[in-house]
Amino acid sequence: MSNLFRKSGLVLVLMTVILGLGSLTHADEAGRKIKTRVNPQYPELARKMNVSGSVKLELLVASNGQVKSVRPLGGHPLLIDAAETAVKQWKYEPGPEATEVVEIRFTNGN
Repeated sequence: MSNLFRKSGLVLVLMTVILGLGSLTHADEAGRKIKTRVNPQYPELARKMNVSGSVKLELLVASNGQVKSVRPLGGHPLLIDAAETAVKQWKYEPGPEATEVVEIRFTNGN
């Protein structure tokens, strides 16, 4: 039963980030506010292969707002590296060290 509560809590901190046609938007964030956001670069191979989809990442955010670590939770292998590279450069507002879950969506605008 406690597993169910942990999973429910994880869903509450889920933030959705959508990448498409060169723009990046996000839904309301349940967790800490992002001060600096870097857009992922759409991988050329993924573009050529017409790969699109989402990458879900778990971030460990330090008390100073820096992203300390990133762990992929799912997504297309051609997209994971680009998503990880981008979120490692994100900066959150200071606060207690916390885990955030983000989802980056890549859509091939061609």
